[in-house]
Amino acid sequence: MKVRFLEAAQHELDEAVEYYNAEVPKLGHAFLMETLAALERIRQFPNGWHPLSQNTRRCRLLRFPYGVVYAAAANEITVIALAHLHRKPGYWRQRPVK
Repeated sequence: MKVRFLEAAQHELDEAVEYYNAEVPKLGHAFLMETLAALERIRQFPNGWHPLSQNTRRCRLLRFPYGVVYAAAANEITVIALAHLHRKPGYWRQRPVK
């Protein structure tokens, strides 16, 4: 199953990696690997994670306070946001899934 990031979600991922690398060397890489592991879990079980609405779900990262917010279709997973779990809940809800 193909995984596609909305531009805003890709920007959030890039910013989080940069932030964690600035805090501790190589922590950004650990964050990226954790995100990729979450995407693999989503790929394997697209309907297995917490529903946020009729069309969206969230898979939490294990080590970091982030969640991958996504919409699953027949052949594609669209990552809508890489959302920090303690900041601005639901800020991503107005993003169009195209």
